[in-house]
Amino acid sequence: MSRHYVIVGSGIAGLAAAERLRHDDPDATITMVSEEPHAFYSRPGLAYLLRGDIPERQLAIRTPADLEALQLRRITARVERFMPDSHEVVFADGRRMVYDRLLLAPGALAVAAPFPGGELDGIVKLDSLNDVRHILKRVRRRSAVVVVGGGITALELAEGMRARGMKVHYFLRGSRYWSDVLDEVESEIVLKRLRHEGVKIHFETQIQQAIGARGCLRAVQTKNGETIPCELLAVAIGVRPRVELARQAGLRVNRGILVDEFLQTSAPDVFAAGDAAEVLDPRTGVAGLNVLWPIALRQGQVAGANLAGARRPYLKDVPFNVTQLTGLKVTIIGAVGGGKNEDLVAISRGESESWRHSHQSWVVTECHDVNRVRLLVGERQVVGALVMGDQAWSRPLQRLVSTEADITPIRPTLVAGGHRALEELATFYQHWADFQS
Repeated sequence: MSRHYVIVGSGIAGLAAAERLRHDDPDATITMVSEEPHAFYSRPGLAYLLRGDIPERQLAIRTPADLEALQLRRITARVERFMPDSHEVVFADGRRMVYDRLLLAPGALAVAAPFPGGELDGIVKLDSLNDVRHILKRVRRRSAVVVVGGGITALELAEGMRARGMKVHYFLRGSRYWSDVLDEVESEIVLKRLRHEGVKIHFETQIQQAIGARGCLRAVQTKNGETIPCELLAVAIGVRPRVELARQAGLRVNRGILVDEFLQTSAPDVFAAGDAAEVLDPRTGVAGLNVLWPIALRQGQVAGANLAGARRPYLKDVPFNVTQLTGLKVTIIGAVGGGKNEDLVAISRGESESWRHSHQSWVVTECHDVNRVRLLVGERQVVGALVMGDQAWSRPLQRLVSTEADITPIRPTLVAGGHRALEELATFYQHWADFQS
């Protein structure tokens, strides 16, 4: 008899798992359950839709023919609970479904506004396509919006609202932007460009309360006593993995759903992948969270193979992300930062916890005002890199970091910094790449 696989969640991890399952177990029944009413779309693309750079149809990540070939049973519903002992899923309307193997890929949700008035109509987030549609219905040119938070999502909201003609106030608790990933110079490059776009930045500013009338947002009051009228308040202070189902079922849960290197949970026949999974790295013995699209994709592929009966370990890749910050392409590889971002209460979308690990040796080479290369050097290898603007170094540095290339011969020159450091690294990389091929 064919197996019945149930996937909870329709993000990229769930889709990748379904595609792998259909390849490895062609006769299986695959049911995907999600509260998301829309077809598969690019979550990273929502920022471009908000800004008006693309039409909604360009968010699609698979063609109708691709989806038809998967032969998925898609159910739009909320899973109330599941019972590992009886292998049953229970829906909110009382329906039950028996599974052979289950994948939890529910993703993560934005942290709610933590201040009084956080429930008012007019407070928005950027989690889903419905969120963007809701924001666009509320946007009016020359009206005011306050954006609060740090990381990529807050910047996407600020830029998107400004592109739509709104007057944007951006609140930062500290004196710089994305302090756990960007250094002071990089942060100032971003903020300078944000100011040039017309965004008003408020440093060392926190919300005391949101003020409303008849249930609708009218203004925010800051902790220093200032009142700023606004029609919208966008909150992007981090996301938290959706672990409620796993916790109710008695699975091991920390910040995320704890899984081993095979992405298996503490329950038989139950796996987890994507933003909700806290994955054990067998090389370090440490479990961590990642809210990165490429990592969720890869985890979904591995989980799908293991659901079908393989025993394939997920070996954590070097965290890697390419993003746009105020129109600048920025590539972030490996460990690049240090410390805690006070604008975030949880990990942000587009981030990896690994980025926050700090290392003693820093090397910075600045070409001109927006083109920048920053390396973090360990004892024997480059452990992290950030490339801003010109992306010529992006691919070489990704290869050097991911392969843990031994840079001992040129380490003193790298640590000394300056243009000569990159010249030496370019020569080294050419020889290294020739040898690898």
